[in-house]
Amino acid sequence: MKRILLLIIIGITFLPSCRSAKKIQTPIIIIKDTTVAEVKQDDTVVLEDTVALIRNSYNLLQSNLIKVSTFSAKVDVKYKDPQGKKYDVNANIRMYYDSVIWVSITGLLGIEGVRAYITHDSVKVIDKQNKTYTSKSVAYLQEITELPLDLVSLQDLLLGNPLFFNSNISSFNRSEGTISLLSIGELFKNLLTINEDNKLIVASKLDDVIASGERTSLLTYNDYENKKGVNFSVNRIINVEGTKEIGVELEFKQYNFNETLSFPFNVPKNYKRN
Repeated sequence: MKRILLLIIIGITFLPSCRSAKKIQTPIIIIKDTTVAEVKQDDTVVLEDTVALIRNSYNLLQSNLIKVSTFSAKVDVKYKDPQGKKYDVNANIRMYYDSVIWVSITGLLGIEGVRAYITHDSVKVIDKQNKTYTSKSVAYLQEITELPLDLVSLQDLLLGNPLFFNSNISSFNRSEGTISLLSIGELFKNLLTINEDNKLIVASKLDDVIASGERTSLLTYNDYENKKGVNFSVNRIINVEGTKEIGVELEFKQYNFNETLSFPFNVPKNYKRN
């Protein structure tokens, strides 16, 4: 159950797109609203339109990022592990941005099985079923997920903000009311698809930058609601393919922003320390 808890709060990016991104023959690099490109005179107008589209889409995407001090949610979780076994659990999530994530996992009967407390430095887990307590460094997250995740990236993931996406846009595609932007970082390529009208994320696909990498992480964002001025996706489907394959569906039943929260985490004296 401990592994399920951590995998629940990490999902990454979108179901494979049937359409490919249109390659820009001359690379476009957007850094702090500055465009660098070498073009032929005949291509100037087309390229300027493309650059304007990309810059506008990127800036509006940034303006839609969810920025809150606290967040809480009750989530129905369906999880399929690498062996094909399926689990249905409920997650109670609370977090204080840039400080802590608190998660409690309960089964179908409403009995709490696992509680976790994650900070910048550590991951602490109480396993109530087996009466054990585990405390590890935050590197444990990277070990179990095989991703360079930290506290803030996990929090952005839960909020629905894109991960490993920057202004280094190397290709784009415009089709059927959506715009896809390919960002290339040091570790991952992120093909982010957004709605052309409201610039909300539709889907995201992460691939290893290294050509030999076999991992693809996929996430779709569905059913946006606007609550207190925040656009929030209440249904997300996650698939990770590679040496291990997992699938997670998150259905947010309740959620709130910027409320006063508590993060209870008391370890019973009779619990075994791992």
